[in-house]
Parts: sequence; C-alpha cells; structure tokens
Amino acid sequence: MSAIEELITELARLPGIGRKTAQRLTFHLLQQPAEQVGRLAAALTGVSERVRACTECGNLTEEQPCAICRDPRRDPAVLCVVEEPSAVSVVDRATEFRGRYHVLGGRLSPLDGVGPESLRIAPLLERVDRGGVREVILATNPSMEGEVTATYIQQLLAGRGLRVTRLARGLPVGGDLEYVDGVTLQHALSARQEIG
Repeated sequence: MSAIEELITELARLPGIGRKTAQRLTFHLLQQPAEQVGRLAAALTGVSERVRACTECGNLTEEQPCAICRDPRRDPAVLCVVEEPSAVSVVDRATEFRGRYHVLGGRLSPLDGVGPESLRIAPLLERVDRGGVREVILATNPSMEGEVTATYIQQLLAGRGLRVTRLARGLPVGGDLEYVDGVTLQHALSARQEIG
C-alpha cells in the first residue's frame, strides 16, 4: 500500500470522515509545507503520549486528577454522568453546571458487545458509596442505548439515599449531546426530572 493510500485509509477511520473527505484531507496535507505537517504529526503524538483518563472522573486530562476534579469551587456532591469525555466540555461550556462529572466511556449496547463491565459504572458506584454525593444527574444521550444506560444506572443507584435525576426531555431522540445547541442543553439541565 502506498503512503498516500495508507494515510487516506487511516483518516477514513476517524468518526465522520468518509473516504472522499479523507482523500481531500490527504491531498491538502501534501500541499502544505513540511514544517506544518510536522507540527500536526507532533501534536498527534503529543496528545497520544500525554493525555489520559482522569483517575477520578474519567475525563481526558494531562494532569491527575483533572482540573474539574481539583476545582474547590465545584460541588462534589452533585455528579453529572455522561457517556464520553466530549460531553463534559459541551455541558460545561453551554450551562452553568458547577458540580463534577463522571464519564462512563460509552453506553450499553448488547448488540455491539458493550455490557456494564465495559463501562465505568463500578467506579461511579464506588464514588457514591464513599459518601458525600447527594445527586446523580444522568446525562446520557437521548438515544435508545442512552436511555437503557440511564435506566440501568438508575436501578443500581436506587435505595442508596440520593437523588437521581435525568436531563429533561426535549433533546432530540437519536442525537448526541455533542451536537445540541447551548440553549436547548441549558433548558434540559435546568428542567431535569427525578426518576425512580
């Protein structure tokens, strides 16, 4: 396989990048000065070497624990549970949420072989069992898998003496939090409802 074909293949593996887009990106990169391509390669290598999951919440960070978990102005008694690290920045940027987060690392999807053991559910239960958490906000995506994941976690948290809420309806079913506008997300967070 040629170097060009290899790069097209690798770029096409990225989410949202089809073969035609990968081909356009490859030829664009080939037209750039070598130092610019080198900076991109160095940035990719750097992020791969330095960024890890936060030991506390699972968000992506260069420091342990992450800046959100270290921030004393955030309320550790309120946890917002999201599927992916990208949702942390979306919720944080679009809302006035001042609690902390817990990243699951995906959502339940038995057809894809993703069961509870594949997600960071056990660390969530450990955080709750350590005490001090009074509310868990389930902010999984409003898809079928997101709903199943939220229901499963809600059942695990039942009887633990804390408030379990879910983002209010109105978010598009089948969508991802990453693509929801800030106003819709702020309203959904503000109007969250108790479940169970």
